[in-house]
Amino acid sequence: MSELRPETRTVHLPQPPLNGSRPIAVPIYQTSGFVFEDPAVFADGMGRPDGPFVYGRLSNPTVRSLEEAVADLEGGVGAVATASGMGAINSVLFGLLKPGDHLIAQKPLYGGTATAINDLVRRFQIGVSYVPEDDPAALRAAVRPETKLVYLETIANPVAQVADLPGMCAAAREAGLVSVVDNTFASPILCRPLEHGADIVVHSTTKYLSGHTDVLGGIAVFASEELYRTVWHFAVELGATADPFAAWLTLRGIQTLPLRMERHCFNTRELALRLDNHPAVSAVHWPGLPSHRSHPLARRLLPDFGGVFSFDLVGGRAAGEKFMSSVRLALLAPSLGGVETLILHPATTSHRSLTVEELARHGIGEGTVRVAVGIEHIEDLWADFQQALS
Repeated sequence: MSELRPETRTVHLPQPPLNGSRPIAVPIYQTSGFVFEDPAVFADGMGRPDGPFVYGRLSNPTVRSLEEAVADLEGGVGAVATASGMGAINSVLFGLLKPGDHLIAQKPLYGGTATAINDLVRRFQIGVSYVPEDDPAALRAAVRPETKLVYLETIANPVAQVADLPGMCAAAREAGLVSVVDNTFASPILCRPLEHGADIVVHSTTKYLSGHTDVLGGIAVFASEELYRTVWHFAVELGATADPFAAWLTLRGIQTLPLRMERHCFNTRELALRLDNHPAVSAVHWPGLPSHRSHPLARRLLPDFGGVFSFDLVGGRAAGEKFMSSVRLALLAPSLGGVETLILHPATTSHRSLTVEELARHGIGEGTVRVAVGIEHIEDLWADFQQALS
């Protein structure tokens, strides 16, 4: 399958073999466990992620189909599907770090990830240093003898900075560090971080991969067998395993991922360009705009610039609250990557756990509004935004 283009590979998903045939759609194996006749085969399945199916927390055919599909799209040797995006992130962080270790993270981070890292610092005395997402020299300068891991995001939440993946991953590799990249905002259609030197890619499959706002899930994809097996052992003991029905819904969503990403990006471009010229808007944060600090890097790394952006309103927080209470088509709701357009106020929702200083460090203001653009008709969306801004 690796020789085929992503648009084809998302349609033809891997499936477990049957007796001489296979179903067109991946079936749901809604069972907690599997029966054996051979004790040796039973024992074999308990100890590895690619062994015989034994127990739902360890392995399931539907879940494995999802893992193989996303590993194929990202170019990894294996994947671990989890019950949420934070399940994937925490399985990687807790599975690879121990008390006294040190990690380096980029400055703009998803709020849930920032909270998880702060918890590691508080509870396990794990050190953390923050560096710009596009500064390999700063990463090299932050390395300590106890540093183990570098954490990046392809496109950051919510002001859409793009990480210098080739430069940052190369600097991490020079220092013998594991590089982890959250690729949720880009999806494998816009970026495949393993091709740029990353060791692990994580996704909230809740977002673009499933694409229909009806499932929670996460996944971690690995460039090496050693990392794959290390994190799998921790994830199954943690109990972060994906549910087969959630995995099935995600597989169904993946089949339309390329088509949806094309429409998400088209609509986002139109909205960002129009808002950038609106008198009520002081700034638009989308890497497709030449004014965005990441625009040159984004043009080099990405075929398009994603379906999430944010903008700052001239009137600050009061204007942001007025806008969010005035939209009629866009929905005031968490998450992103679904077919409908969603808006939120990062300072009081996705990044509510951050201090005022941390919000400023992430580029988030009191009047910042984040938009996760759906696949509606662009003129209907623009009409809604215009009336809300007036």
